Amino acid sequence: MSFNIDFLAWRKLALIVSSIFLVVSISSLFIKELNWGLDFTGGTLVELSYPNGAEIDSIRDTLRSEGFEGAQVANFGSNKEVLIKLPGTISDSLGSEIISLLKKQNVNEDIDLRRIEYVGPQIGSELRDDGGTAMLIALAFMMLYIAFRFQSRFAGAAVIALMHDVIIVVGIFSLLQIDFDLTVLAALLAVIGYSLNDTIVVSDRIRENIRAINSEDVNKIINTSLNQTLGRTIVTSMTTLLVLFSLYLLGGELIKNFALALIFGVIIGTYSSIYIAANALIMMGLSKDHLKEEEPENSDINNLP
Repeated sequence: MSFNIDFLAWRKLALIVSSIFLVVSISSLFIKELNWGLDFTGGTLVELSYPNGAEIDSIRDTLRSEGFEGAQVANFGSNKEVLIKLPGTISDSLGSEIISLLKKQNVNEDIDLRRIEYVGPQIGSELRDDGGTAMLIALAFMMLYIAFRFQSRFAGAAVIALMHDVIIVVGIFSLLQIDFDLTVLAALLAVIGYSLNDTIVVSDRIRENIRAINSEDVNKIINTSLNQTLGRTIVTSMTTLLVLFSLYLLGGELIKNFALALIFGVIIGTYSSIYIAANALIMMGLSKDHLKEEEPENSDINNLP
């Protein structure tokens, strides 16, 4: 599959669009913050089942009037299933207490307690801190690997692309106030791996072409490299998204946010490996002279189209 797209003609526009997304994401993280799940805040999660459908607003009002401030109530899969999150509240009798309160509202309603889960606040804060540390360590080790495997400018470009992807994905979760729990954190680590893989493929082809193509125009070489790897990028992204959309639509509520974070991450990661990493290399002044000291070696992806 052969392409001849002038990607770099749009690089300034891409930089403006990415800057806007980054500003919006960071602003949302400061203003709205993340909607931390119980994994991080501590508290109680109660799942109830109603035989004839539940009135969410009525349940929310009842709980707040009884002193459960901050209670989050939402449907879970269908209008008959209700998920109640009570931050900071832990009690063995909480499930039966909530059912008793809600039955006062609808005396004849047969409410079924499906599950109840507790997370202590100390455990929640430790999970949050450890998760953030794990993400920073992953970024640091990946930067070291690329600097050793390629060249320092490639490492810088890759880390810029990775930070771009993570900040925007987290910003989307903050902006939309989607629950940020351990499954989403795991998805972010997977996004880092996916985005890095894409960036390495592009970087390897750029390095190979800088040595092979007899031209001093690095922009032209980078554009040629992006076109050569585009077929592989499209196939990989589309097949991955097909699986992720299947998980999102059919995998159930517990895995929905995980799949959603990965969907955002794959789309943004594919974009960043084309525009952000390439833009960063150009802005850092990559030239043929930077690779002259390296001994020629076989490319890791010689079989790319």
